[in-house]
Amino acid sequence: MSFKRLCHWGPICVLGIIKLITWSMVHLIGMWWPPYLTLGGALHAAFFLSLAASTLYFFMQALLEGPGYVPQGWKPAEECDVQYLQYCTTCKGYKAPRSHHCRKCGHCIKKMDHHCPWINCCVGHNNHAYFTLFLISAVLGCLHASIVLSICLYHAIHRVWYLQYGDGTEPLIYVTLTTLLLSLLATGMAVGVVLAVGALLYLQMRSILRNRTTIEDWIVDKAACRRDERGLPQFQFPYDLGWRRNLRLVWSGHQYDGIHWPVREGHGQYDLTMEQKAQKADKAVRSRVYAAASTYSGRWVPLLQYPRAALGPPCSDEPRLSLRVGDRVKVTRHRRHWLFGEKVLSEQEAVGGLRGDRGWFPRSAATGLDTHTYTHTNTHTGKNKHKPD
Repeated sequence: MSFKRLCHWGPICVLGIIKLITWSMVHLIGMWWPPYLTLGGALHAAFFLSLAASTLYFFMQALLEGPGYVPQGWKPAEECDVQYLQYCTTCKGYKAPRSHHCRKCGHCIKKMDHHCPWINCCVGHNNHAYFTLFLISAVLGCLHASIVLSICLYHAIHRVWYLQYGDGTEPLIYVTLTTLLLSLLATGMAVGVVLAVGALLYLQMRSILRNRTTIEDWIVDKAACRRDERGLPQFQFPYDLGWRRNLRLVWSGHQYDGIHWPVREGHGQYDLTMEQKAQKADKAVRSRVYAAASTYSGRWVPLLQYPRAALGPPCSDEPRLSLRVGDRVKVTRHRRHWLFGEKVLSEQEAVGGLRGDRGWFPRSAATGLDTHTYTHTNTHTGKNKHKPD
């Protein structure tokens, strides 16, 4: 199962980038600072190759190790604690503290940070340290490569000048058209990795030092707003143990099972899960039910059917929700031309423990239902008893 994750565009692209940058560096370093002539050249080449090897190793470890899954049907040891937890209808069990269900992975993930398409799985409890080391190695290796490749390309482009006016001390680098184009591409990719992955590394290190995942950052931000509106005490994140202990918690994560976590003094294991349940209850109250007025195929760019929505899609990789006329959707988020919600199931489906599909759909594909209309429909048809605000 782990090796199947390699059969995806994300890992294939990463392996291709690593190969291209490494090939360009090995090819050009051999002319710019040959490792077989001087000790400095040998150490320089060894330094880059060690960064390339560590990048590949930590990438494969993060991919093959996986994030760690909450066992199917899991529930707390104390029966009374289930009131503090959310139930996952897909995994047929309760969500452990700090875990979240990933629809792409199909499991509840231990200490889920985010789903990363580059490793084709989530970043979670088991592979968080490997993923962070992969980011560090990739940024350092590409920073080194971007500097060296830029210098090498400069010498290659100005080779004629060095031949005519040089004193013979500058290295001469010969490239063909193909080598030049590939080296330019490798340089651009190296610079892009430094900028993009460097920003991600900064966010990851900030999260590690505070012992918060990306999802938990959102929860804490929403908790601050929710409690401020209601005049409640400020929410205290229970897992922040100080930056030193937080670092050790990630690098020595194998000491914990990903379900039970150390907490700050005066806090409990379920402080965060109770806040999550309160936020979801508030979201349910604020939600509004829409009825599909026209069909929507679920395409990401419905240019012909909904041109305005196609030109302003939500910046998210969340799924699109296909609709048929008459479908009802409980909407919890909105953009100018898009709505996000979950399909309202029939009473028989709801009793069976099923959950409606969720996703984005064009705003113009549905019309809002007021409370009285929807309640009246439920009363007479008996098809659904989910009521909006």
